[in-house]
Amino acid sequence: MKHRHPLRALLALAAVLLLCLAGPGPAGASSGIRWGEAPEPEGFVRAFTPRDWQFPADFGAHPEYRTEWWYYTGNLESDDGRPFGYQLTIFRQALAPDVPAADVPAAAVSAGATEVSAGSRWRTPQVFSAHFTVSDIATDTFLQEERFARGALGLAGAEADPYAVWLDDWRINAEGPDRVRLQASTGAMAIDLTLRQSRPPVLQGQDGLSRKGPEAGNASHYYSLVQQPTEGTVTVAGREHAVHGVSWKDHEFSTSVLSPGTVGWDWFSAQFEDGSALMLYGLRREDGGKEPFSGGRWIDGDHELELGAEDYDLTVTATWRSPHSGARYPAAWRLTIPRLDLELVITPQMADQELSTASATYWEGALRYRGHQGEQALRGRGYGELTGYADRLDTLRGG
Repeated sequence: MKHRHPLRALLALAAVLLLCLAGPGPAGASSGIRWGEAPEPEGFVRAFTPRDWQFPADFGAHPEYRTEWWYYTGNLESDDGRPFGYQLTIFRQALAPDVPAADVPAAAVSAGATEVSAGSRWRTPQVFSAHFTVSDIATDTFLQEERFARGALGLAGAEADPYAVWLDDWRINAEGPDRVRLQASTGAMAIDLTLRQSRPPVLQGQDGLSRKGPEAGNASHYYSLVQQPTEGTVTVAGREHAVHGVSWKDHEFSTSVLSPGTVGWDWFSAQFEDGSALMLYGLRREDGGKEPFSGGRWIDGDHELELGAEDYDLTVTATWRSPHSGARYPAAWRLTIPRLDLELVITPQMADQELSTASATYWEGALRYRGHQGEQALRGRGYGELTGYADRLDTLRGG
C-alpha cells in the first residue's frame, strides 16, 4: 500500500524507525538502528500457506506478524455533486516479536499492544503510524497529514471485539453489525463517515495468501471489503459537506520484503456502477517490466476471478511531472483483460495527489474508469497507488 502491499509495509517500517530516532521516549528495546535499516525478522511469523480465516476475529490485530495495516479509501460526492476522495490508513509495525503473555504483567497488556519495558510504560514493540488525505477535486486541492504513536498507554492500537483501530483521535470503530465509523480531523480537513459492509470479505490471491515474490514466505494475508455504501461529512476550508458514495477497505499483515530489483508498485481499485469491482497490482522491475507475481481479482456479485500477470495488459498513455518532487508518474492508462472481454480507460480525477511522507514520496489518489465489458458500458471510480517513481523502494528493508 501500500498489496503486500509492499509499499505500505515499507512506509510503516521507515515511519517506525523515524519515531524511534525522533520520539520523546524509547519506542523499542534497541536504540542502535540507523535510518534506512530494519531489524531482521527472526521470531516473526511468515505467510507460507493460506490462512483459516475467522471473522470478525481477523478484523483485529495480528502482532505475531511484523507489519499490518488497515487501509480505507473512498469516492464521495456532496448533495450538489461536488466530488471528493479520501484515504485513511493506520499501520502497525513491530520492532521485536511479541513477548509471550506469561512473561508480561497483565497490567502491561492493552489495546492489542504488549508493553515489554520493566522501567517505562512507554516502551513497547508495537508502533503505529497513519496517513490521512482528502482530495477536493472541485478546487484541485490535495490535503495530507501523517501521524505516529506508540502502541502503549492507549495512544494507538487495534482490537477485534469490538472492532477498533486508532491513533490518537483518528479512529475506526464498529457501530453495530456490519457498520464502521471513520473519524479523522486536522486543522485543514476532517471526515466523519459511516460505512456499511455490503458483502463478505474478498480473499485476495490464493484464499487470502498474496505472494509478492519467489522467496519462501514472501507473501501477505490479504482481504478486501468492496462496494461499501458510505455517508457522512467531509470538511474542507472550514465548510462541512454532507456526502455519500462508496468505500474500499484493505487489511493485510505479513513479514515479507520486496525482492531485489523490484523498484515499485502500481496498484488499482475500481468500484463500478453496476456493483462489480476490480483489484489489480503490478510489481515493477528496474526496466519497467512487470514481475510475474503481479495480478488481481475481479468481483462480480457472487462470482470472483483471480487474475495473474499474464491475464491483463496495462499501457501508460500519458504522464505527469510533480512540481514538488520532480518525479514523473503515469497519468492515464488503457487496461485490457481478455478473459473478461474488458477494456477500460483509467484517468486521475485530479493530477496532483502526491504524498510526501517521512519515509517515501509516492502518488495515491482518486481515479475514474470508463470503458466496456463486451457490449455493456462500464463506469466506475476508485483509487490508485504509484510507488517507486520518486523513491526506489527495494533499497529499504522492511516488513
